[in-house]
Amino acid sequence: MDDDILARLEKTIAARRGAEPGTSYVASLNAKGLDAILKKVGEEGTETILAAKGGSKEALVHEVADLWFHCLVMLGWHGIGVAEVLAELARREGRSGIEEKNSRNPRSAS
Repeated sequence: MDDDILARLEKTIAARRGAEPGTSYVASLNAKGLDAILKKVGEEGTETILAAKGGSKEALVHEVADLWFHCLVMLGWHGIGVAEVLAELARREGRSGIEEKNSRNPRSAS
């Protein structure tokens, strides 16, 4: 397994962001703007769900890879690095999902 792939992808995406749109998929997405990037994230999310329901492990792995890639493009647009997301996952590690969610959405006292 390659533990550094996300960092390398992040660097590649950053390097291609400002390239000529005709020479780079990442550049073409960025040239179209945030809405185009978000549309791709949404499409890949839907395709991931369909692959998960379809039962093919290979299809699911392929679609999750596409989704993660497009999420990296989206994060890059916002200037957010992989390290920030990994730090948030590390912060949540070992906590109950219910506890973590409640800490983000405190209920008002009634």
